[in-house]
Amino acid sequence: MSAMGKILILQVLKMSAWFQLALICKAHQDPIATNGHLFPWNKVRLPDKIVPVHYDLRIHPNLTSLNFTGTVKIEVLVKEETSFVILHSKDLEITGATIIPEQDLETDSLGKNVSVLEYPSHEQIALQAAEPLAAHRKYCLCIEFQASLAEGFDGFYKSTYRTVDGEKRILATTDFEPTAARMAFPCFDEPSFKATFSIKISRERQHLALSNMPKIMTLELEGGLLEDHFDKSVKMSTYLVAYIVCDFRAVSAVTSSGIKVSVYAVPEKWNQTHYALEVAVKILEFYEHYFNISYPLPKQDLVAIPDFQSGAMENWGLITYRETSLLYDPQTSCDADKLWITKVIGHELAHQWFGNLVTMEWWNDIWLNEGFARYMERVSVNSTYPDIQIDDYFLNVCFGAMARDSLNSSHPITNPAETPTQIMEMFDAVSYDKGACVLNMLKDFLTEDVFQNGVIRYLRRYSYKNAKSDDLWDSMANTCSEEDFTGGFCYTRSQAQTHAYHHAEEHMHLKEMMDTWTLQMGIPLVVVERSGKQVRIRQERFLKGVLQEDPEWAALQSGYLWHVPLTYFTSGSGSVGRHLLRTKSDTIELEGEVSWVKFNADMNGYYVVHYEGDGWDSLIHLLDRNHTALSHKDRTNLIHNAFQLVSVGRLSLDRALDLTSYLRRESENIPLLQGVGYLEVLYRMMERRGISDVAEGLKRYILQYFKSVIDKQTWSDGGSVSEKRLRTELLGLACVLGYPPCIEKANQLFTSWVNSNGSVSLPTDVLRTVYLIGAQTSEGWNQLLEYYRVSLSATEKNKILSALTQSRDTDKLTKLIDLSMEGEVIRTQDLAAVIATISRNPAGQALAWNFVRNNWSKLLEKFHLGSSSIRALISGTTSHFSSKEELEEVKVFFDSFEGQGQELRIIQVVIEVIQKNIRWLERNLHVLRKWLVDNVQRT
Repeated sequence: MSAMGKILILQVLKMSAWFQLALICKAHQDPIATNGHLFPWNKVRLPDKIVPVHYDLRIHPNLTSLNFTGTVKIEVLVKEETSFVILHSKDLEITGATIIPEQDLETDSLGKNVSVLEYPSHEQIALQAAEPLAAHRKYCLCIEFQASLAEGFDGFYKSTYRTVDGEKRILATTDFEPTAARMAFPCFDEPSFKATFSIKISRERQHLALSNMPKIMTLELEGGLLEDHFDKSVKMSTYLVAYIVCDFRAVSAVTSSGIKVSVYAVPEKWNQTHYALEVAVKILEFYEHYFNISYPLPKQDLVAIPDFQSGAMENWGLITYRETSLLYDPQTSCDADKLWITKVIGHELAHQWFGNLVTMEWWNDIWLNEGFARYMERVSVNSTYPDIQIDDYFLNVCFGAMARDSLNSSHPITNPAETPTQIMEMFDAVSYDKGACVLNMLKDFLTEDVFQNGVIRYLRRYSYKNAKSDDLWDSMANTCSEEDFTGGFCYTRSQAQTHAYHHAEEHMHLKEMMDTWTLQMGIPLVVVERSGKQVRIRQERFLKGVLQEDPEWAALQSGYLWHVPLTYFTSGSGSVGRHLLRTKSDTIELEGEVSWVKFNADMNGYYVVHYEGDGWDSLIHLLDRNHTALSHKDRTNLIHNAFQLVSVGRLSLDRALDLTSYLRRESENIPLLQGVGYLEVLYRMMERRGISDVAEGLKRYILQYFKSVIDKQTWSDGGSVSEKRLRTELLGLACVLGYPPCIEKANQLFTSWVNSNGSVSLPTDVLRTVYLIGAQTSEGWNQLLEYYRVSLSATEKNKILSALTQSRDTDKLTKLIDLSMEGEVIRTQDLAAVIATISRNPAGQALAWNFVRNNWSKLLEKFHLGSSSIRALISGTTSHFSSKEELEEVKVFFDSFEGQGQELRIIQVVIEVIQKNIRWLERNLHVLRKWLVDNVQRT
């Protein structure tokens, strides 16, 4: 037998032995490393025997070969004697590793080489020490590694842009949250393993390097390379580490406390950075004052990255953004864009305290980061930019949270999450939006001052540490020093004197109360029945698509109880009443007879209200007779509640529609948009299902009933923020519905813009509508696509892309999908949005769904399984389905995944949503058809 034959036989025998070993170990749940040896750790979470103290990280990205090399020296403290070190590493080639005892570091000892085992299933490596590492001693782990720059949006990845001359330029940037630091360097990649970092980055002369801390020196290396050294960081979690190598330009300013703030962008977009700089300085100053804690770093950079999956990432001192979340172009950015940029900056800067200074102990409590940051958007923007009217936007935040949380497939705010996919799925409307709305409700319950003092106490107590939800409740319930205790619970004497607590006797039970909001999922439905001076109240679980008469209703209600801080006012009261509902039912005694009662004042509470008896009749009558007796938030809240109650069979659809009839006299834009928005949802549902008579009836009703307010809209940029939003929404809807004056004006503006070769400035509030109508012809669509290729404004490109997806030509829609997959003309970051908007187009819904089904494996190559993009692709292409045939298609497809996504929570969400849609149509289509017959004027 030849030597080659012997080698082949040995290799086969070796592989066979490894396979048998793997089968044996699998049966005993023993992990096997890639070299066939037993891996010494079998859990997803790292052991706590060793903790990192300091990382010395040296990185050299090569932007020509698109790879990087690195060395990390991790100073660790051994808490318990161990023979191995477990840490994270993913897609890194480990080229060498040593362990050096602390006492040998001063002697320049090179340490002893150690063997490295890799266990990709858990994204872990093990360093096996030749002799046990002693408890209470420090060691240095020295690891050399290399890898390619990632192709996606996680870890240390490449991004590109083209100059005005068409030259393609490459940059390297990071995005580590939640579990991608391990893709850039070996590390203890869990939030509780906080450490300090010293970072050094090699680069070519034409580039600059950025990291969390300021640069302190630059060294010249052999071969013409430069190495930038950055100051030692504060103590932080690995997911907050960041570094970028690029050729960007910046604009800078200094806050009143001496913090240097800089906004970076590609050179051609430098002139779009100035608004973000103004906002960042203002809000950073606001937070220092509000939290009464100085921002701990000497600088704060905000960087617009051309390729970025989410809206932004709060890396400490080096926040990265999608360009649409940071760059403002006065020529093409409308007030909605300005609101988005302002609130995203407010969100990310809030994270510098909530998340960075104090970090959740584990990802099950990610809401402590994201819910607080979402809530602080409202607080910070209200204070620094009151004209933006973010309060009105916040109503939609809570409406969105309720839409998700009213499903049985929802989850508690605090929810177990172990694997990277499960962790990524925690970044959703429950963690962000419900978290923010529950905090807003708590603020209203405690009062602003008490809430703020509790926040400050929480941040001070856990600075540079990790915390869990109970730590927050403890800080909220104990907001003063020991000498200020009064009556068995903690609040200041001045607060006691002024009765600052609305429910003082309740505050000893704050944790008990808040656990009902964070440890169980769902929304309470508060049922109100008024009889004379007595108001009987009871609570149930609000669950869409499930009716009281359904056999499963009782089981789905079982065990749910909230402590609901109710607010209410009546026809005879001049102030807001308050009552903490801790039991299934209770009674409130009013001071006198009233003609109506309204619960959830200004919608500060996170609950839905149903008024039994003549409750709804009295409120509908009030709106018809004197709608300004209620605030515009309360009117918006009533419209929202009415349509939500239709889905649980508590209110008929015709009564909900009757409630909106007062809108003819509505002078505030927020309730008007809420009512019109529900009508638009119904229209689009009917259009997609091909129920043409009802779609036509809805179109007629909207254009007849709201004709006067549509005709009042100007094709300009004047007015308040809410007036501009009304203009954008109403003119957009009117054109979609084929209103001739709207179509004519939009075509006129589009023709003028095309004839000027794009040099004529269009009103930014109607830009999206003008592009939408222009895209309906083949010539206009092609012109817009060409303009999309060359536009330097990310917000304008968004508006153009939205218009392009509304073509009724399926060949053109297919072209958009192909361009998004290629990633050159339309960036891959926008693929999910393109597919979702095409799916909302009746001509494209089947095209989009078939694309996802036929290209699932390719999509998973571009985006991680639990990522926001994958979830958006699933939800965007299926959540509007409303037939049994479509439901079966979705079930069959997802059942065939075989490990490629079956475990995703979003799958259960969309199946439940489709089931709800089917049932809604079965129950309400005939009601809607009859109501339209009775209310549409025939011409």
